[in-house]
Amino acid sequence: MKRPFFRRCGHAPSALSLEDKAIVDQFRAMLTALRNPELWTPGSALDIAVRVGPFIERAHTRPGDDHGPDMIAVALVHPDTPHAAAHRHGRQPGYTERGWLRCQTNAILGVWQPGYTMLTHAAAGLPLPDNIGMEPAHYALYIEARRRDDSLDGYTLLRLGPYTQTRHAQQDYDRLTTALDGRETTLVPGHRVSTRYAPLDVSDHHLFTDPYEADAMALLDAAIAGVNV
Repeated sequence: MKRPFFRRCGHAPSALSLEDKAIVDQFRAMLTALRNPELWTPGSALDIAVRVGPFIERAHTRPGDDHGPDMIAVALVHPDTPHAAAHRHGRQPGYTERGWLRCQTNAILGVWQPGYTMLTHAAAGLPLPDNIGMEPAHYALYIEARRRDDSLDGYTLLRLGPYTQTRHAQQDYDRLTTALDGRETTLVPGHRVSTRYAPLDVSDHHLFTDPYEADAMALLDAAIAGVNV
């Protein structure tokens, strides 16, 4: 007796669309990035991935201020920003101009990888929150006494910062420079006293005096008096 002939029927699995494949590839890249974070080395000048609440964001480190063991200065940038132009063009729609921020190093996951993009506020269609858990890392004034023998030997008399607005730092810089004019070589024996305008060194933030709590001129006079005691 012949067995009845059954034709096997069914539908072959349809291929993924290009859009679906792109999503799957992004998801796999995200898992790979989370499972295999790339170690970030202080001073490497590479963009980093940092935790901002439940999200992960891309950040650009500030050259010369990225060596601190506990705190460094960063600027948050859009995840699609080209690396070479991160500082200049990183402010894309949805991201607020915040300037440099103080970032705790324990919030750093590692070197930025494209796989983290899915975990950013931008990917979720959200702007960065008002409170991202990072204080501003603004500019500061350094009043320094350097030896007059053309050597680099010397020390810092006073660190003023952070200034929340650049114009405030410029105003104090002008006042201090004017006050030192003609006296810079007589205030500290064997040294020349000058004021330098530079980024706030966030790793030494505890050494700075808040310029909004006292007058800069009074703080300079107190620093000079302390040297000559």
